[in-house]
Amino acid sequence: MSGLSRLWKREWPLHLMLLPAIGLVLIFSYVPMAGIIMAFQKYVPNKGLFGSPFIGLKNFQLLMEYPDIGRIFFNTIYIAVMKIVAGLFVPITVAILLNELRREWIKRTFQTLVYLPHFMSWVLLSGILVDVLSPSSGVLNQLLGVFGIKPIFFLGDNAWFPYAMVVSDVWKEFGFGTIVYLAALTGINPSLYEAAEIDGAGRWKQTFHVTLPGMMPIIVLMLTLNIGNVLNAGFEQIFNLYSPPVYESADIIDTFVYRMGVQQAQFGFATAVGLLKSIVSFIFISVSYIMAYRLANYRIF
Repeated sequence: MSGLSRLWKREWPLHLMLLPAIGLVLIFSYVPMAGIIMAFQKYVPNKGLFGSPFIGLKNFQLLMEYPDIGRIFFNTIYIAVMKIVAGLFVPITVAILLNELRREWIKRTFQTLVYLPHFMSWVLLSGILVDVLSPSSGVLNQLLGVFGIKPIFFLGDNAWFPYAMVVSDVWKEFGFGTIVYLAALTGINPSLYEAAEIDGAGRWKQTFHVTLPGMMPIIVLMLTLNIGNVLNAGFEQIFNLYSPPVYESADIIDTFVYRMGVQQAQFGFATAVGLLKSIVSFIFISVSYIMAYRLANYRIF
């Protein structure tokens, strides 16, 4: 006991420092979980959580019978998977290209420029993208017109909208991902490049036989951790850029929950959709961490 008391006297300031963070997590993360009960109710706001009638799994039954639910899940997974693949390929490529630059000031300047969009909100970026992608006055369509290509309504055409979301998301976030892979590149032993050069390997062969194998652990790690985001296609981005004409290809689980819960006041049904998404996401996250441990020897706990 004397040892525990000495330990407590030494570490109590650290526990005290944690109290505000623990309080915030409890208030904003755990207390709201009581709202899960709405998924099993026909929720009436003036009756509250404990006064609304209990209807069991009827909200989930309605969800399964909803005519567009298959399309909504497909849109979510389709957009999210494309973002994961592009968000992995582009930062790796840019990191390798930046690593080949010999002038340090050019490398740092370019790295700063591509990193800046990460700090801009989608509310601001959506206004920029609406102007840039406008079919009548957008810079991109004016450029396409120079080559005789007819204007494309990127944000109003179901055939183009998902790809516009993927490209704009990669443009915003690839600078942040590049930093991770540049850090991985610094861990590669320079003697491996010297040995490859002595054996007659050029820059391309050095990239494929030294650089990429050296980056593979972090690549596998980032890929497995991103599996948990398969059902997160980017609510803020799509919500600020989509419109009714592109619901067919743009409507995802999060925007569907927003419309059902906030706009149409179907609180119980929207909670059921969100709960189902959370359960599936939890399964994906658990699987991704198991894979990260087995494939990349990465552990959180």
